[in-house]
Amino acid sequence: MALAWAGLAQAQEAPLEPLPAPVLRASPMLKETITDATRSLQPVYVRGDSILGQTDVHTVIDGHAELRRSDTIVRADRMEYTVADDRVQAEGQVHINRAGNVYDGSRLDLEVDAFRGYFADANYRFLVTQAHGDASKIDFLDHERSVVHDATYTTCQRDNEASWEPDWVLKAKVIRLDQGEQVGVAEGASLQFKGRTLLPIPKMSFPLSDKRKSGLLPLTIGLDSISGVEYVQPYYWNIAPNRDATLTSTVMTKRGVNLGTEFRYLEPNYKGQLRFDYMPSDKLRDRDRWSYGLKHQGLVASPWGTLSLDMNLNRVSDNNYWRDFTRNNSGANRVLNTRLLPSDASLSWFGPDMTLQLRTLKWQTLQDVASPIVPPYDRMPQLQWRYTPLNLDHGLDLTVEADTTRFEADPLRTRQTNAQRSYVMAELSRPFLAPGGFFTPKLKLHASHYQFDDRLSNGMGATSRTLPTLSLDSGLVFERETKLFGRNLLQTLEPRAFYTYTPYRNQSMLPVYDTALNDFNLATIYSDNNYSGQDRIADNNLLTLGVTTRFIDADTGAESARLGVAQRVRFSDQRVTLPGEVPATDRLSDILFGASINWTPKWALDGAVQYNRETGHSERTTIGARYSPGSYRTVSAAYRLQRGTSEQVDVGWQWPIRNPWAAEDKGRNGGRWYSVGRLNYSIQDRKLVDTVVGFEYDSCCWVGRVVLERLQSSITTANTRLLFQIEFVGFSRLSLGANPLQSLKDNIPRYQALRQPGAAPSRFSNYD
Repeated sequence: MALAWAGLAQAQEAPLEPLPAPVLRASPMLKETITDATRSLQPVYVRGDSILGQTDVHTVIDGHAELRRSDTIVRADRMEYTVADDRVQAEGQVHINRAGNVYDGSRLDLEVDAFRGYFADANYRFLVTQAHGDASKIDFLDHERSVVHDATYTTCQRDNEASWEPDWVLKAKVIRLDQGEQVGVAEGASLQFKGRTLLPIPKMSFPLSDKRKSGLLPLTIGLDSISGVEYVQPYYWNIAPNRDATLTSTVMTKRGVNLGTEFRYLEPNYKGQLRFDYMPSDKLRDRDRWSYGLKHQGLVASPWGTLSLDMNLNRVSDNNYWRDFTRNNSGANRVLNTRLLPSDASLSWFGPDMTLQLRTLKWQTLQDVASPIVPPYDRMPQLQWRYTPLNLDHGLDLTVEADTTRFEADPLRTRQTNAQRSYVMAELSRPFLAPGGFFTPKLKLHASHYQFDDRLSNGMGATSRTLPTLSLDSGLVFERETKLFGRNLLQTLEPRAFYTYTPYRNQSMLPVYDTALNDFNLATIYSDNNYSGQDRIADNNLLTLGVTTRFIDADTGAESARLGVAQRVRFSDQRVTLPGEVPATDRLSDILFGASINWTPKWALDGAVQYNRETGHSERTTIGARYSPGSYRTVSAAYRLQRGTSEQVDVGWQWPIRNPWAAEDKGRNGGRWYSVGRLNYSIQDRKLVDTVVGFEYDSCCWVGRVVLERLQSSITTANTRLLFQIEFVGFSRLSLGANPLQSLKDNIPRYQALRQPGAAPSRFSNYD
């Protein structure tokens, strides 16, 4: 007996295993959409205070009358239902809820299954957009189409005041609604805002959701310091579900007319985008202006591997295009903001363990007399083969790369001869991996050959170079559990040592076609070559020592903080350099410090410092911080120093002005002002480089924006624009000035557009 009681006591003390959480399963009866075949089989249910009639023939319901069939519910004071033609006639306070869309009126005559009939003295509210309005009559044509007579349409939500009027409303003699195509067409309409008529509209179409549709997009009227007064009218053409086009005509008072088009296509194995702009007789430059661009990506599967065709083609009419058409150079066209425009096409083949690529790359260099640049070399063409076998014996990793490239440019500008460069590079390594560390020896062999068009100054018409490189990469990983500021953390300590040796070969006579000095940071400090490209291979005898510590949240596995430091030890002077580069002779390099802290989702801090021991100053410093406590609240600041070159402070923000600490319902609270902007200030030049400042107002059914933008286009010139926008939520967007929303997205880090559409609500969210 004692043993039995002891066992029972132990069982009571043992912790109970938690029961599995209940799982909800969707009922097959609760379908979001009902097919026509299923709908016709659904029974009709009626109820009320009094029901008279003949079964399966005719029914009269008096008092609290209700009829249900499928996703349609009809309520009224009195109702008659005829079974033969599936027809309901109702009067009094009539209410319909069909799949979440609600109608109320005084008299109804409706074929229930076909949803064909009329509704007198009705008002309506749509579930997806929450748009609503009144009408003298609604003609239901079928489940998707209806015609609303003497109608109003708005997305402004009624408050409790008796004197409430919507901020904006569309009034029309007739509005034709197509819920299938999600399009409304208004005839004899006018758009009113704050009681004033903005636009009389004989006929117009508007969206009932975010679904694409053909039609005129909102016009743009604005003021630009370069172009004067601008009038922009885009037209959207929804060609097919996987193809569309946007045609844009722009009138500029100081310059003329610009015509633009953008065509997009999407297929299972390929996609792309084509754009073209043409401006005849631009008064600003007294010439025709044009630009075009093509992006294409495609894959073709075959028994011998996969073929890939990629193209990125860009061209403009003249050197000043990037300066004069800044309005067009945002979003997908941002490449036109640069003075180097690539036209790149490549055909690639991918096999199980090798790739073969044929590529052509041609640059258009836009020259500026005040700031000329040396054009890069075209690759006409480049053929590259890469072999990386999988699952080699003894844990070996092997990579072999062979490349031959024809480099072409204007020798008068580059002051170098053109050439055909070929090289073969092989890497063999054996990683030794363990839970607490790693060790990777690697041997690299690089052999290259140059065939010049013209002889070099030393008389050479061709030359070759072969260089081996040895590297040893090793590291340890220590872990411990710790607690910091009340949080359970896993801290790591990761020391790393990287040694590389490459013997010296005189490369001073080799031209430079695609090579540049790598940026000195915590990633490149562990590399075996100081240069990118193939024209210089540094003579290194270096040891890099570094250590990193990370703090990882023990509950979520997220990295909360990372701190690192590294330095190079040089055992011999550098002798291989690029033209104009000063060789490194210091035995100890500058010290690199790096930190990244994401202690909470609200705060983030990143920093990197390159510290010079001899001067006691940092050569380069980058510090950035961000505070984002919630939706539509973000402040970021960055400080960037490159000693002797630039020193800048960059601040960006989006923040509510009224009740800044009040709860935010994902940008959907009405009546709130926001301040938005970005300021980029040069401490060295003592002036603002880029400025974007403005305000946003979020009403319940419209959003207003006003933005002043001044962006530096060159050392001596800048473009100033005044941007204004009114967005009628769920209806249209009227812009004055170039699109300020795009400007805010381009310039403010982590900016969120107000009133972004969410997922379509279920019909059961408005279920009677």
